[in-house]
Amino acid sequence: MANVQVIQRHAHLAGAVKLEFVNGRDGQVAKAVLTAISNTRRANRDPAGTREEEATAIQWTLWGKQAENAAAYLGKGSHVNIVGRLRNNNFEKDGETVYGMAFTAEDIDYLDSRAESEARRNGGADAEGVNRSAERVSTAASNRNPRKPRTARQPAHADA
Repeated sequence: MANVQVIQRHAHLAGAVKLEFVNGRDGQVAKAVLTAISNTRRANRDPAGTREEEATAIQWTLWGKQAENAAAYLGKGSHVNIVGRLRNNNFEKDGETVYGMAFTAEDIDYLDSRAESEARRNGGADAEGVNRSAERVSTAASNRNPRKPRTARQPAHADA
C-alpha cells in the first residue's frame, strides 16, 4: 500500500488526547488519538473583500513515547503542526469492501509556550489571558536587553 505525506499546519486540538495501551509485538505500546483542526482563510471574489473560513479536521494516531508525551503536554485548544502519513485502510466485512483512511503522525511540533500549555492542563484558564501575560513578560524582557528585541508570540491561528 502506498503512503502519502500529509502536513497539517497551525492546527488546534478539538479535544483532549485519548491515550490507551495496546498489545504490540514487544508488549504494551502507547497509542494516542487526537483530532486537530486547521482553519484556512481564503479571499472571496466579491468587492467587499470578505473572507471565508474553512475548517479541516483530521484524526491522527500517535504511537509509543510520542503518544505518551502528547497525552502529558497537550490538551483541548493546544496549537500544533503535524507531519504524518495517510494510508488506505480498506478491509472486507460481510463480503463487502469497507474503504477508509488512517492518518499516522510521524512528527508533531508543540506551538504553545510552556505557560499556555500548563494553563490548559491546570483547569483550562483562558488562552487570551495567558497570551496577554506572555506579551507583558516579553515586553519586559526586551526593555532589559535592547540588543536582543523580543516580540510577543502570535497565536498560530492569527495568520491572515
